[in-house]
Amino acid sequence: MQALAGGIATAVALRPHPSLRAHLDLATPVPSAVTGTEARAYFSTHPAAQTLPPDPRFAARPPKLREPVAGVVDRTVPGPGGELLLRIYTPHGRGPFPVVLHFHGGGWVGGGLDNEDDLCRSLAHRSGALVASVAFRLAPSHPYPAAVDDGFAALQWLAEHAAEVGGDSARLAVSGRSSGGNLAAATALVARDRGSPPLAAEVLLVPATNHNFDTASYHQNADGYGLTRDAMIAFWDRYLARPEDGEEPYASPLRAPDLAGLPPALVVTAQWDPLRDDGEAYAARLQRAGVPVQATRYLDATHGFLGFAATVSSADYALWQTADFLRAAFSIGR
Repeated sequence: MQALAGGIATAVALRPHPSLRAHLDLATPVPSAVTGTEARAYFSTHPAAQTLPPDPRFAARPPKLREPVAGVVDRTVPGPGGELLLRIYTPHGRGPFPVVLHFHGGGWVGGGLDNEDDLCRSLAHRSGALVASVAFRLAPSHPYPAAVDDGFAALQWLAEHAAEVGGDSARLAVSGRSSGGNLAAATALVARDRGSPPLAAEVLLVPATNHNFDTASYHQNADGYGLTRDAMIAFWDRYLARPEDGEEPYASPLRAPDLAGLPPALVVTAQWDPLRDDGEAYAARLQRAGVPVQATRYLDATHGFLGFAATVSSADYALWQTADFLRAAFSIGR
């Protein structure tokens, strides 16, 4: 990596990490011409990598870190469309703990709590924060803005009831991966616009931030790296009830007219990812709005690289970067 002007660490790499390349060579692309039910089935059978089918050399899946936490419990909370499921990861140590509301990836139509289990365990273990992973409603049965509404409802519940699960409501953050990064950014915007709850940080991991498929990274990485441009077009088509909904800031956070007043942000992007420019454009706009930003492009990484932290050093480093960012935001160990 090289630190460039604007605070974004980036450079040019010739190829993805060999371990990721090996998975890609065995992979079938993320499906694009599928129904919501078929997409959910795909992600349920490929939980470790989000976008890459499993590698038979790793017992059918990349090895998991399975980092230790003090406990994992499921809790239902009220939501705008019925009960919402939160999976709560409590770190070792003495609470009350700061709280991170996490949004899983899966193109708004798939994924789920099981897909993010290893990531959430690592975030709780390394950051010392309580991580609450939310099972928001999925498209196309529940198109935008259902997932955003669910995310904000979960955040409100945590702000009011964090003590019930060992959390500290005065120290809240949001995080998300891929489409979950989109929802984390949108939830932070909603919280700012409504005046509460205040957030200490937002973490956006390889996020989608704009309903637009004509960036350089969408074309440079359109095929061959797991997540494809066609798949993202299909995911957005299923997420939005109408194409014009993609112009709304809570669907496309990059289109928000003003990003001032948002919490400090960490934005992680991958060189070989169609969504790379989405994340970096959002980081640049946050910085121009006066929001403290850390932005890093991982040069040997594809969109799904965070699912390979047990074998790919850059993914492991990205998890440590995320944990350190959260610890600083929450003033843990200071």
